[in-house]
Amino acid sequence: MASSGQLLKLVCLVAVMCCMAVGVPKAMAAVSCGQVVNSLTPCLSYVSNNGPLNPSCCTGVKSLYSMAQTTADRQSICNCLKQAVNGIPYTNANAGLAAGLPGKCGVNIPYKISPSTDCKSIK
Repeated sequence: MASSGQLLKLVCLVAVMCCMAVGVPKAMAAVSCGQVVNSLTPCLSYVSNNGPLNPSCCTGVKSLYSMAQTTADRQSICNCLKQAVNGIPYTNANAGLAAGLPGKCGVNIPYKISPSTDCKSIK
């Protein structure tokens, strides 16, 4: 079983996918990795052991989604999360829970959440 730190990183991957769907550009600095982790920490128990979906998890997912206003923001978040989950084992069940988070939180994204997402292709 993956450790809590590993699962947090997996949850962070979900957030990057949420943020990539925002398409309204505006000039701002890229979102930091710290902001990503802080936004998704409340999702850890849900993803790690299918615990109840804490409302603060969805607040974090939605907040991160709204922070990704530029291509640079979306690519930065993606790269941060991919670095965080690189080489970390996780189960299909954990990956499925993480992939389902946007929908459970009312965030619609037009692509499949996957660790193999090419961050450079995000616009």
